[in-house]
Amino acid sequence: MAVSLDYEKALGGTVLGIDEAGRGPLVGGVYAAAVSVPLDAAEALLTGAWHEINDSKKLSEKKRERLAEIITSTPGCTWAVASASPAEIDRLNILNATHLAMRRAADEVVAKLAGTGNGAFETPTQTSKHPNKPNTFSILVDGLPVKTLPQAQNLVKGDAKSLFIAAASILAKTARDADCRRLEALYPGYGFAKHKGYPTPAHLEALARLGPCPEHRRSFGPVSQQTLPL
Repeated sequence: MAVSLDYEKALGGTVLGIDEAGRGPLVGGVYAAAVSVPLDAAEALLTGAWHEINDSKKLSEKKRERLAEIITSTPGCTWAVASASPAEIDRLNILNATHLAMRRAADEVVAKLAGTGNGAFETPTQTSKHPNKPNTFSILVDGLPVKTLPQAQNLVKGDAKSLFIAAASILAKTARDADCRRLEALYPGYGFAKHKGYPTPAHLEALARLGPCPEHRRSFGPVSQQTLPL
């Protein structure tokens, strides 16, 4: 099934799509992206420049990188990528840290759309409830409900259904992959650029041999079982 604008159209007005990447890895931050395009422009994008956009997991790394460039350079597209750090993941747990990253991405996009200097917004509301308030926003978020965005509409497997969520999934994944390449340069020997921090046999072997690096998630079992190298 191809992604569509059905869910965005059902909400109407200004709609943000949000998705995350990096909940399962043992190292680095968890990333979230938010994407918004005026619905009248999105219609043309769906069959035009964005026609290949899909759930990031269904795309090759090369195609994701190409589509990320297309998304971020599309006129009228407002987007943001945010993250929660390994320290925040360890302090809050991975679910709460993911929700924090999603809220940060949403804050940034809404601030850009509203033309404000701050990155905070009241939870999104339907325009019909606030007819005198021009800047109201609706949010579609992939997966289960997000407590930092309590009025968002969650959509299970939304990255394979919603154009905006699928676009956000691509931006979150490519940002996360770029961070893994950064970690590879900082901490060679773990293979971060190849396995992207997931607990592959190669990563677990390197972890046992080298111990955790400063950006490993200490609260994750395979990491907590190791000790820092002297």
